[in-house]
Amino acid sequence: MSIPISDRSEEFFVPGPVGRIEVVADFPQGPGAAPGIALVAHPHPLFGGSFDNKVVQTLAKAMLELGCICLRPNFRGVGASEGAHDEGLGEADDLLQVLEYARTRFGAGDPVLCGYSFGAFVQTRVAQRVKPRRMLLVGVAHGRVAGGRDYATPAVPPDTIVIHGELDETVPLANVLGWARPQDLPVTVIPGADHFFHRRLHVIRSIISASDWSQRPPRG
Repeated sequence: MSIPISDRSEEFFVPGPVGRIEVVADFPQGPGAAPGIALVAHPHPLFGGSFDNKVVQTLAKAMLELGCICLRPNFRGVGASEGAHDEGLGEADDLLQVLEYARTRFGAGDPVLCGYSFGAFVQTRVAQRVKPRRMLLVGVAHGRVAGGRDYATPAVPPDTIVIHGELDETVPLANVLGWARPQDLPVTVIPGADHFFHRRLHVIRSIISASDWSQRPPRG
């Protein structure tokens, strides 16, 4: 059962490996015969991360402008999603279940995988098991981060859009450059931005809208 939030959003539940997954879907304006899907993953659930996070909403709005249906799940243990935090392992399984639901309901092809912080790390694990149309990672967690947590972040496709804050104290910029360097993967650095991108959300949106989507556009 889905619950309309507005004429362009609805909330529903997807059956997951350890219980139901709470999801908000945001729909673009105008009809689309073969809509693209953007799956947007939120930051760490033990530190207040949820599908209402401002960076997550910024990513969803940017992908809506590109014609995607945007799915924003709550990770297990967040909001009305069942289960408990699983350090990115079970969370990747949950996102795969949401993608399967999207294929069945919307007939969508390869998804655009979007994520912020811990959510970006989880999406790199998802990309090992599905073929993404494109990846969009912001503040991606890698290496030793604030709080003593460690992330061994997998490599990603070469056209992945990676955005990071110059002054990120949660995931130091050096961590992300060290991850990207052996991949020859460009990183777009937002000067003066911290991990939460205070007063820089509009810059994230501008980077996405200015990116070249012509080779692998959101619409499948």
